[in-house]
Amino acid sequence: MKKVMILGASPLQIPGIKQAKSMGLYVIAVDMNPGAEGFQYADEKVVISTIDIPNVVEAARRLKIDGVLTLCTDLPVRTVASVAEALNLPAISVENAYRATDKILMREALKEHKVPIPCYFQASNEEEFMKAVREIRTLGYRCIVKPADNSGSRGVNLLSCYDEDYLKKAYRYSKESSHSGNVIVEEYMEGVEVCVETLSVDGVCYPIQITDKLTTGAPYFVEMGHSQPSQLPATVQEDIRRVAVAANLAVGNFNGSSCTEIKVTKDGAKVVELGARLAGDYMTTDLVPLSTGVNMVEGVVKIALGEKPDYEHKYQKASAIRFLKSEEGSITSITGVEEAGEIPGVIRIGFDRKVGDQAVEIKSSLDRVGYVIAQADTPARAVKICEEAMKKISIKVKR
Repeated sequence: MKKVMILGASPLQIPGIKQAKSMGLYVIAVDMNPGAEGFQYADEKVVISTIDIPNVVEAARRLKIDGVLTLCTDLPVRTVASVAEALNLPAISVENAYRATDKILMREALKEHKVPIPCYFQASNEEEFMKAVREIRTLGYRCIVKPADNSGSRGVNLLSCYDEDYLKKAYRYSKESSHSGNVIVEEYMEGVEVCVETLSVDGVCYPIQITDKLTTGAPYFVEMGHSQPSQLPATVQEDIRRVAVAANLAVGNFNGSSCTEIKVTKDGAKVVELGARLAGDYMTTDLVPLSTGVNMVEGVVKIALGEKPDYEHKYQKASAIRFLKSEEGSITSITGVEEAGEIPGVIRIGFDRKVGDQAVEIKSSLDRVGYVIAQADTPARAVKICEEAMKKISIKVKR
């Protein structure tokens, strides 16, 4: 029986663990949390941080694994690459893993390969940050600030004013979410944002689906909904696919999955950022199979084992997710869930917060209360089903 190591045992990784088990594989899950939910589905658990590269590599050697992967999280991609290099397994290279998980290195690679990106500057201290803001403003753009190496909209902020006190606060907010301490100041791109889900095998990148996105907007741009397939014009979608493929090849993501975030600007498609792993927010684990029939989770497991994934669409349907929020305060009750679940087309309703938890202002994806997933014949109908279900759900809080 082949052994596959999955980095992470949080709920995000559970679809990968279950999928690998269903394929007859021996699954070793790695997580620093001994009580991680995903451990109950694995054959063996290893309690190590997924970013502790030396110890994960040692465990992989000792356990004689045949493949290694992670789902929906960025920094463990570096560990995946290191394990694969040490054991001569299929995966992104170590050098390219760093390019794909550090926004500064990523932009340098994209710029070198002439992939369309926004104007940007790196800042490793407050003085560099202030200078970068001035440079972007001199070019006539609004400024958006991001940590160099995080995800889930953590630390992202579109600057709303430019007085010194505000800028210092904005710099600290973004820096606090940066593992390296570096931040990026860049041109804020006006336009619709989408995400392209891809699988790459031996240097060939296959776009699987384009996802239309709904965010909270300025200043934090937290994603509050997705729908598939994209409703943008066919010519625009073709440009989006072209840029996504070019971006993956530029950073060296030759074996594995990716989610490439792209803005459709007046000058065409430009890359926001790229993750060399499956998209989170249930986009690849749920929405893609619902809209295309393509099992991307199975695909990444096969790639990790040196096998070719199935990337052909089985049908053309539509899917959507909408995330739940509430007023701020302590959640006292959540009702209407059963009634909402009975609406035709609703696939699943889930919650990230329960009664007794605190509902907070939505500043990152971790702040959302729950979600509704739906399937239909068109994206518009799938979205409407989600919205109808959300109206049935009542979340009450005590301030």
